[in-house]
Amino acid sequence: MYWQPEKECMSRADLEQLQLERLQSTLYRVGTHVPFYRQKFREMKLDFDSFNTLADIHKLPFTMKQDLRDSYPYGMFAVPLREVVRIHSSSGTTGMATVVGYTRNDIKNWADLVARVLCAAGLTADDVIQIAFGYGLFTGGFGLHYGAERLGASVIPISSGNTKRQIQIMQDFKTTALVCTPSYALNIADVMLDMGINPSGLSLKFGLFGAEPWSEAMRREINEKLGIQSTDNYGLSEVMGPGVAGECQECNGLHINEDHFLVEVLDPETLEPVKPGEIGELVITTLTKEAFPVIRYRTHDLTRLLPEPCPCGRTFIRINRILGRTDDMLIIKGVNVFPTQIESVLFDIDGTAPHYRIVVERENHQDKATVLVEVKESYFFDEMKKQGALIDTIKSRLASELGIGVAVKLVEEKTLGRFEGKGQRVIDKRKI
Repeated sequence: MYWQPEKECMSRADLEQLQLERLQSTLYRVGTHVPFYRQKFREMKLDFDSFNTLADIHKLPFTMKQDLRDSYPYGMFAVPLREVVRIHSSSGTTGMATVVGYTRNDIKNWADLVARVLCAAGLTADDVIQIAFGYGLFTGGFGLHYGAERLGASVIPISSGNTKRQIQIMQDFKTTALVCTPSYALNIADVMLDMGINPSGLSLKFGLFGAEPWSEAMRREINEKLGIQSTDNYGLSEVMGPGVAGECQECNGLHINEDHFLVEVLDPETLEPVKPGEIGELVITTLTKEAFPVIRYRTHDLTRLLPEPCPCGRTFIRINRILGRTDDMLIIKGVNVFPTQIESVLFDIDGTAPHYRIVVERENHQDKATVLVEVKESYFFDEMKKQGALIDTIKSRLASELGIGVAVKLVEEKTLGRFEGKGQRVIDKRKI
């Protein structure tokens, strides 16, 4: 199913011509109206009128989150404030908040792009969509809300938290699609089990999850526990919010909405393009944003390009699900480790529950990683021999996947905290 088939299935030649025209327009907009870019272009002696090919993208400067913070609150806006009809912001918990704005046309495009993602996942105007993302300055809740309304679906803006109430609403309102983080979806599934509710008695069919990295093993766990088909979607506030990319029902990568975003995947160290299929940092240039356009924004999200055609018929290039972030990647004993690698191993081992923590410490000038793993209650009533065998299995599988040895500690079910928003899987005591 397509929301805008003439755009989602256009030829690559037509798409690249459209991208070039929109890039030229965006460069004029930022070079004329945004002091940060005007100064950058002047310093680099860039003539933005001379860009005649997409290959020239490498000549343009990067934009970092700190640049957005330094321009707080409205320094990066490309239109007068009177033309801005919506303002969103990051939490600012790790520094000055980043503030983004939207014109009326930006809001319209945003709704259409989210509608594309929802439609690709199989949703229609007949669906009842329960949005369990927080509403407020965070872009996730409102972005998906307006996209769902644009699709014509019925929207339940329940926001996050109060899990038992979420489940009651699912039952009473006949929810067919759940929108939240994958961590919270697992939390809902666990609470549903505790309440003695059989998911097969619900109307739930779809799950659209994002806002944090998650593994294929986690997808299988969610699908099995809730009896749904779950798809991944991607966005970030600094670029737009949800709607940048999303999976179709093939579930083989996220289609980038390339008529609105020009993407690169670069080596985070050299900042040179990686080969298709190799892991690198996703860099995004907006092509249609009016209020808050950004050039070569370094997302710090790690992924790979999937250039092969998708059976769904969309011509937009796909990216792999987000594997992690350059600033979340753990370096343990000189080896790069991503939480999703550990997650994928744990989900495939019988007896473990789908909740874990990674604790990294430094002892005697050496790194030590301990993985806390929730296990089913029965394991704590079994003999030590059975517990030891499970620990050995986990350690062996993790060593094979990661290339280093880690310690494993079994903990009882529900010992580790649950998440209503983004899951926090790592405690790095080396930074404390």
